[in-house]
Amino acid sequence: MNSAHIGLLTGLTLGMAAAFGGFSAFLVVLVLGALGLLAGRYADGKLDLSALLGRDRG
Repeated sequence: MNSAHIGLLTGLTLGMAAAFGGFSAFLVVLVLGALGLLAGRYADGKLDLSALLGRDRG
């Protein structure tokens, strides 16, 4: 299991713990899961945020 999977599972778990039931809970879990996935992919080095932040690697 790589960091992206761990980040996704962590985000989903935190989302479920934060809000139970209803459509708003679904949205909270969806957003936190996506943030966890992005954090995991960044930790794996598979997501380059330098283009978004205006920094160049070179």
